[in-house]
Parts: sequence; structure tokens; C-alpha cells
Amino acid sequence: MNDCELCRGDGGRLIARTDRLRVVLVDEPDYPGFVRVIWGSHVRELTDLPSPQRALLMDIVFGVEIVMREVMQPHKVNVASLGNVTPHLHWHVIPRFADDAHFPNPIWGVRQRETDPRALAQRKSHVERLCERLAGTVITNTRRASAAQTPSASH
Repeated sequence: MNDCELCRGDGGRLIARTDRLRVVLVDEPDYPGFVRVIWGSHVRELTDLPSPQRALLMDIVFGVEIVMREVMQPHKVNVASLGNVTPHLHWHVIPRFADDAHFPNPIWGVRQRETDPRALAQRKSHVERLCERLAGTVITNTRRASAAQTPSASH
């Protein structure tokens, strides 16, 4: 799919890549810690994947949310899979704060305010730790999912 931006490139700063998917940090200045989980092959809908692949993808998305909550300590985490503009299966995992530019609206909605630069700087200071922790989580969760799908030699 040469016309698909997520087939042509990583879609952000690469945090982790497996043979099935990748996790990237999105360059969104108002939203430090914004992450995408992108399925590797061009698939439009979650239900286009076989059940074990859907489970793997969601396990990674949930793992990203858990780490994000621990490291970024947001007020809320938005998890969304839209694909209207880029019909390539991917999930947005976005740390949200009560004082962020769009809260309580979606980040793609009408801006509500300017975020205090000190608050943004404090959030940005956690991004490298978030990326390090996510890289480990993606590898661990992928290995665990692969082991669960491999039939045991004793059976």
C-alpha cells in the first residue's frame, strides 16, 4: 500500500517493533507521551485479524496504557482506534490532563485553552522513561502471547 502513510513509514519515533506490530511516540507538542500502536501489515479493521492476533494487539495496547498511567500519571488515558483518515489498523493511546489544551474534549476537537508551559515541561520530562518502559513491555507481552499460542511439547 504505497499510498498509506503507516505502510511507508514508522508513523512516529520508533519505541519498539516486533514481527507483528510497532509502538511509536507521536510528535504532538501539546501531548507529550502520545503513543500509537500500529499493526505491521495493512489491515483496515480489528476484526480483519484472526483472534490470536487481535488478542496480541489488544494486550500491547493495554500494556501501553498501564505503563503510561504509571509513568505519566495522567488524569485520564484516551484509547482510540479511528482510521477514518488513515485506514491502517492503529490505536492512539494518549495521556490526558485536566489542564491540557483540549480537555475534556478529544484532542482533535476545539482547543479549550493553552497549557501552562511548566506543566508541559514537567510532562515532557517523563517521556524518555515512558519510552524505555514501553520497549520492555512490548517485548515481554509479545513473548508471553507467542508462548501462549505455541502448543506445548508435552501434549
